[in-house]
Amino acid sequence: MKNDAIVAGGGAIEMELSKYLRDFSRTIAGKEQLIIGAIAKAFEIIPRQLCDNAGFDATNILNKLRQKHAQGHNWYGVDVLEEDIADNFAACVWEPSVVKINAITAASEATCLVLSVDETVKKPPLRSRGPGHGRRRNAAHGTRSRKAHDVINQKRVLISSPAQ
Repeated sequence: MKNDAIVAGGGAIEMELSKYLRDFSRTIAGKEQLIIGAIAKAFEIIPRQLCDNAGFDATNILNKLRQKHAQGHNWYGVDVLEEDIADNFAACVWEPSVVKINAITAASEATCLVLSVDETVKKPPLRSRGPGHGRRRNAAHGTRSRKAHDVINQKRVLISSPAQ
């Protein structure tokens, strides 16, 4: 086994990361504080989704988790059996740490990729190759007017990376 480290499951590690990032964001000024705060909020989606999937009141559970993590109980997560929170490390609700590391890395890379896209390019209208090309002439479907054709083409959007 290459990596035998584990962390508590049930959203415990995500809540702890969220707490850490929120605390860190309060120590810096500027736009960076907002970015770090948004990432901290995003980590709370995991325990919130666990609550939603189990039919729990997610707001109540998350408030309890925030309180426990603020008190230093960093292994507390969602307890789906008791509809509450619990020390998931002690309850043997574990996840491999390498899985969490890889998931967070992949999410960070995907976020950076999306944020690096800085152009939205409209596809130019198709040029007609003569009468009848690009139009339906089927009586069952009707005839698409040139104006409708242009509107549809303008709605199509390509996202491309910055020009090299």
